[in-house]
Amino acid sequence: MGHYAPVWDHRASVEVTKDPSGMNQVTLRNPKGASVQVSLLGGQVTSWRNDRGEELLFTSSKGIVKSSKAVRGGISVFFPQYGVEQHGSARNKNWTIEDDAPSLNSFDTQGKSFVDLLLKPSEDDLKFWPHAFEFRLRVSLASDGSLSLISRIRNINGKPFSFSFAYQTYFSVSDISEVRLEGLETLDYRDNLCKKELFTEQGDAITFEAEIDRVYHSSPNCIAVLDHERKRTYLIRKEGLPDIVLWNPWEKKSRAMVDLGDTEYRKMLCVDGAAIEKPITLKPGKEWTGRVELVVVPSTLCSDFSPSKSGQKRFRNR
Repeated sequence: MGHYAPVWDHRASVEVTKDPSGMNQVTLRNPKGASVQVSLLGGQVTSWRNDRGEELLFTSSKGIVKSSKAVRGGISVFFPQYGVEQHGSARNKNWTIEDDAPSLNSFDTQGKSFVDLLLKPSEDDLKFWPHAFEFRLRVSLASDGSLSLISRIRNINGKPFSFSFAYQTYFSVSDISEVRLEGLETLDYRDNLCKKELFTEQGDAITFEAEIDRVYHSSPNCIAVLDHERKRTYLIRKEGLPDIVLWNPWEKKSRAMVDLGDTEYRKMLCVDGAAIEKPITLKPGKEWTGRVELVVVPSTLCSDFSPSKSGQKRFRNR
């Protein structure tokens, strides 16, 4: 695909350029100045900025820029197996833009600018995971600055197949110690730091002071991440994704990661809308849809998530 000039509209714009590794990327902008960048490597969202130019997603400063591997941060799509690099992992594959250049100036009826990406397995991919599929990903930026990702996966195989899925989302935070997450109270979760043992969440809200790696089951369709220092709240709205993954590597593990700064764990929190506990099974010709919408509001406006601070639970070293 060639290098296209910007396409402008009185409402928003869609532009294709090159990222530092030489891979094509799409930039969406709305009239107020918010923007989203999407790399065709992995269909990864690498940037999401509000109308003041503030970056809302974390990306590691030590990210290894290669044309064959997604950088650490942003929003990555995990399919067909969560957390597994092999088996044709979608996050390290080259996606294509579905439409030709004239239709890059794309807006839906609600005024969102968007790009539609497509992934199909190669012959080599089918050797590792022998199931034919079509994966369509729409990334949209709304006029209010909210970001949405809609994935549609169709089985074009002759037999059923099962998969797991996640939008691995690295939120940028002021300091992890200043963050609390609300909406997961009373839920069961598997703790990957305790051999995937099953626990029940006891706190009214979750705060962080140690490594965390958990999968919460049967989660509500809206949860909130509150950043006290920035007085900012991320609302995560989802459909077709029953699980929530929480992850932060903390200090010891960060020091062992070549693509993450030693102290960068303090500036990030991963909150993934996912379908992991019960894999999704698709019959031939059937399609699955999973959607996540990310909205940022001032914390003072987030009245739906205001449990007593005394009920908060902190993750402590065991």
